[in-house]
Amino acid sequence: MKMHFCIPVSQQRPDALGGRYTLYSVYLDGLLFCRVRYSQLHRWNEQLRRVFGNCLPPFPPKYYLAMTTSMANERRDQLEHYLQNVTVDPNMLRSDVFVEFLKRVQLVSLLFFAKVLVSLQNRSLREPRACFRPHRAWTQDTFSITTKKAALDVLLPDGRSMEVEILTSDTAERVLEVVSHKIGLCRELLGYFGLFLIRFCKEGKLSVMKKLADFELPYVSLRSSELENCKVGLRKWYMDPSLDSLLMDCRAAVNLIYMQAIQDIQEGWAKPTQAQRQELEALQEEGNQTKFLELSREVRHYGCVQLDPCTCDYPEPGCGAVLSVGNNEISCCVTLPGSQTQQVVFPMSRVKCWQVTFLGTLLDMDGPQRTLNQNLELRFQYSEESRWQWFVLYTKQAFLLSSCLKKMISEKMAKRAAENPEMQIEVPEQGKSKKYHIQQSQQKDYSSFLPRTSKIKTAEGDCVSRTPEEEGL
Repeated sequence: MKMHFCIPVSQQRPDALGGRYTLYSVYLDGLLFCRVRYSQLHRWNEQLRRVFGNCLPPFPPKYYLAMTTSMANERRDQLEHYLQNVTVDPNMLRSDVFVEFLKRVQLVSLLFFAKVLVSLQNRSLREPRACFRPHRAWTQDTFSITTKKAALDVLLPDGRSMEVEILTSDTAERVLEVVSHKIGLCRELLGYFGLFLIRFCKEGKLSVMKKLADFELPYVSLRSSELENCKVGLRKWYMDPSLDSLLMDCRAAVNLIYMQAIQDIQEGWAKPTQAQRQELEALQEEGNQTKFLELSREVRHYGCVQLDPCTCDYPEPGCGAVLSVGNNEISCCVTLPGSQTQQVVFPMSRVKCWQVTFLGTLLDMDGPQRTLNQNLELRFQYSEESRWQWFVLYTKQAFLLSSCLKKMISEKMAKRAAENPEMQIEVPEQGKSKKYHIQQSQQKDYSSFLPRTSKIKTAEGDCVSRTPEEEGL
């Protein structure tokens, strides 16, 4: 499956020789991932091609004359499609040439972000732009960044923070290994857990913003995500509660899912009945983790990911909604116009496809930094009374929701393959998609990308932006 890459913003920057170049802001799962030049991506493509040959997607050609606005828009579209399609091959995702390049551009973006902050703090009224200079890494075709040791606080499911010593260049995959070693988690169970960006909201409530991809740098993501009050958190990463049984022989794994079950109940994400709550509290006092988890699996929305309150178009536009996703279904509590609530459940067997649309508004900031005020739409098509209908949601966590839907499909396909080894079922890689079509057939999922007309407002004439639409599988 493809990943949720998009390039909604690009800007013209002066280079060291007095010319200008285009800097592309690359977003992953709706959050800023890095800023990169065409020449850097071109060099990376050549390196990938030397390793993987002609199986790569087409790369946009060089232009030796000045580009028009339409040419610049076309190039941005092509680069976006390239990033989406190059992530389909799992072998490429794990290759050194792939990971090392993305590590470097993330680190360069961190330097850019730091320079912007200094520039905004130090500039005077008479020389509003004099303090900012482009980093030399963007004015040259090659670049190298020095990494350093750093301390990273990782939020555990029980609310405690655990400090680990890492390098600023350590990927999420590497940081997860460091964390798992420190808590004694069996290495073969790492695939059932992941690192997430978790935001602290009002009244101490938690909000899961995104799962970090294996090649993302958690240290950098915290500082360039454009989100406040965020931490990197450790959580289980599977949507089928029955998979708990595969972890019960590892004490550290049991501790983690036990702590997360308690946290989900305290946050109101899992909703036990009064009788279940009393029994769970008694088991918690006894310290009987196994029985606690067995009973938890009977609790409504146990093991689900709950999204922040959002809006939907059901039964009419503007209705409030709270979504819980997991256990092979989408559960939606809708607030009706009369303030009554209605519970609507969509089994994944009734969901045909879904698409995410990135509707960002470019903030008109007076300075070198340009950010997006994001509005995201996720719509999925479902069957009801032999008719296909669309359910539309407006949520900043649309990409997280899309990842959860793909995860459920991936787990279902893996389960089918295990039950019938003779069936040739293609199980897609997890955590990869953007604005594409997610289509369920009998045995396989298929993805495609359908571009949509621009909806992002341009703040300045030299800033080119657009709204990509991702129909994700």
